[in-house]
Amino acid sequence: MSERPHIVVVTGLSGAGRSTALRVLEDAGFFCVDNLPPGLAPALIDLVDREGKLERIGLGIDVRTGAFLSGAEETLSELEALGHRVQVIFLDCADDVLVRRFSETRRPHALSRTGDLHGAISRERERLAGLRARADIVIDTTEFSVHDLRHHLIDYIGRDPNRPSMVVRVLSFGFKYGVPVDADLVFDLRFLPNPHFVDALRPKTGMDAEVSDYVMNAPETQKLLGHLRSLLDYVLPHYAREGKAYLTIALGCTGGRHRSVAMAEELGRQLGDHHEVVVSHRDAQRAGS
Repeated sequence: MSERPHIVVVTGLSGAGRSTALRVLEDAGFFCVDNLPPGLAPALIDLVDREGKLERIGLGIDVRTGAFLSGAEETLSELEALGHRVQVIFLDCADDVLVRRFSETRRPHALSRTGDLHGAISRERERLAGLRARADIVIDTTEFSVHDLRHHLIDYIGRDPNRPSMVVRVLSFGFKYGVPVDADLVFDLRFLPNPHFVDALRPKTGMDAEVSDYVMNAPETQKLLGHLRSLLDYVLPHYAREGKAYLTIALGCTGGRHRSVAMAEELGRQLGDHHEVVVSHRDAQRAGS
């Protein structure tokens, strides 16, 4: 019998980019089946396994399957027990952005019979809670373009699954724009000295040397950085040992332009000595932050 197929399950909220994600998988050589009742997955995989012709399979699972969605997590565990490598990608998005996307496309939501999109999204979150908890990676597409999602997915599925290390994503953000829904660890930096109140620094960001020096040279920042390093040096190996492929560390200040950006750059640099690190800044370029 041939090597067991690699199975990637794409799930998440309607309008968060699931169809785009499946197209990315197809472009990467996956045989994809969308809107599959989870209970049928073992039979499909068994057929493919016996034929021995497909090495990578993408499955789209969402609320359109209705009552068939029940038991999805158990089905995935069953596939793993049979020796398959199963990865679950959950696509999330802010409610207001989902509403806007549905309004722009004029497509009906699978759970909205009366046109109440907010209620439908809330019910969808409840029904998908088990799959979200089961996910190997949660991707927040609120600020993503189609190209952003494509690059993020290609980076994820292209990683060697046998590598022991995980990717650590250090993300800066502004609390005034909301906490990132895909964050695993969130740290509030709003107690640090704020460059926003220095006229010469206000137009700049934490990626500028003057702002970085102002933030990082503060005694409070240095003490915080030491505590963060001690905590992360302890917890990151445990997350990696649990098989987590991605870990998102979110650092927030008020507007996401100065303190969180400077700290994210420095923390990413230090963690990069021992981990694969990606640093990104969600709100650094927002006007008026």
